[in-house]
Amino acid sequence: MIALDVDNVSVAYGGGRLSLRQASLKVGSGSVCGLVGMNGAGKSTLFKTVMGFLPPLRGSVQVFGQPVIRAQKAGLIAYVPQSEDVDWNFPVSVREVVMMGRQGKMGWLRRPSAADETLVDESLERVGMRALAGRQIGELSGGQRKRAFLARALAQEGRLLLLDEPFGGVDVGTSEAIIALMGELRREGRSMLVSTHDLGTLETFCDEVALIAERTVLLYGPTGQVLTAENLAHTFGGRSPLHAPRTTHQEDRP
Repeated sequence: MIALDVDNVSVAYGGGRLSLRQASLKVGSGSVCGLVGMNGAGKSTLFKTVMGFLPPLRGSVQVFGQPVIRAQKAGLIAYVPQSEDVDWNFPVSVREVVMMGRQGKMGWLRRPSAADETLVDESLERVGMRALAGRQIGELSGGQRKRAFLARALAQEGRLLLLDEPFGGVDVGTSEAIIALMGELRREGRSMLVSTHDLGTLETFCDEVALIAERTVLLYGPTGQVLTAENLAHTFGGRSPLHAPRTTHQEDRP
């Protein structure tokens, strides 16, 4: 099954210049796909489109065979934002942040059930943050903040996880813990799209890699085939590659 299918998508903010043009990629169920490119290449726009925040002008996005809005309502997508996208001065505890991941599962009164409380505890424990559950989110270190939002994504129980720069501003120990957690989630059948500048670790956790430049996906495919010096030079030099290996998923085979 295809977890994420982005098909020839173009997006523009406010109907102006294209922020994403004719972008296509697929992430298989239970796979981890790294998204690599320079700042301003279109990574954040792609994430916002997959989240349903930006509607495509052209093309389509499906999550487990469903349109994005339906997938969101079904709780299929969980998102871990970049640190700069969060207001760290907002007065909220770590536990409250993680409980936000359960809101879509709560009843109309928005009161957490015993099952919600248990899942939040388990999610905090899994990222090593249970002892800091009562701490204000703004009092945490960069690595602790990232762990808190990972716990929120776990509590949400999304089948597709979008991780936007999960290694930014964290120490080596936290990076290793995040990679280990992603391995566990992959073995559990979760699918992930991970935006990162950390090229050195891609081969340790990514099944596939998508290279993005000039507001489009240049190529995507198996990590070993995509991460070549030539392809990276094209990506970070802003030139389109001549050869673009594409992942062939089972559904695409004749």
